[in-house]
Amino acid sequence: MRSIEHSFQEFVDAIQTARDDDDFERVATRVTRRLGFRWFAYLRIVEGAPKLISSYPKSWTSRYFDLHYEQLDPVVRRARLEHDLFSWGSGASTPAGTREQRKFFEEATTFGIESGITVPIRGGFGRMAAFTLATDDRAMRPERLVAKSKDVVQLVGLYFHAHAAARLGAVSDQSDAGDVLTQRERQCLAWTARGKTVADTAILIGIAPRTVVFHLENARRKLDATSIAQCVAEALRRRLLP
Repeated sequence: MRSIEHSFQEFVDAIQTARDDDDFERVATRVTRRLGFRWFAYLRIVEGAPKLISSYPKSWTSRYFDLHYEQLDPVVRRARLEHDLFSWGSGASTPAGTREQRKFFEEATTFGIESGITVPIRGGFGRMAAFTLATDDRAMRPERLVAKSKDVVQLVGLYFHAHAAARLGAVSDQSDAGDVLTQRERQCLAWTARGKTVADTAILIGIAPRTVVFHLENARRKLDATSIAQCVAEALRRRLLP
């Protein structure tokens, strides 16, 4: 069986070649299956308009938008408020919600959608996105994958968003960002992308840990990212790192 790390590296390589919705769906479906889930869904909302790339049953997604479920969906609502990934369904810590929200979850299960993991992706000026892995296996406990491979799952969501948003016209490439990032900021991001901690990076570069944090936060702000992980994904997408 392929390791999660190997599957992630294949995903990173493949996402570089995706050019349209169908390409992104194929790449995401492959990594979704290798992570042990059945479906994925990437929902982006810009100025109130939803955009979906998904492997969910088409009968479900058509109903979802026909009934404007994106305004009711408890998972989307939670993704608007949180920064860290979370699991839901099948005993996960999903709030009971209103009667309408409970009915929404019950309806989703009739299409086989039992539980999943969602990566919230926050942007400025009301923009948001969410990348979800879902399963129809009632015995599966997504929170176990969160505990074991949280960083990989989060990076899959962030990489997908960074490439899909750029290739499909949601954001500009900001080609001058490479000039805006300083050498130290690129160095700190490059070591972070290799899995090094702040303490490791400080030793490797020869600066204080608090200075590493300073450079990472500056880079995050310049690349309009809401987390360091998202900043790394965006820097890699723009090929800003050595």
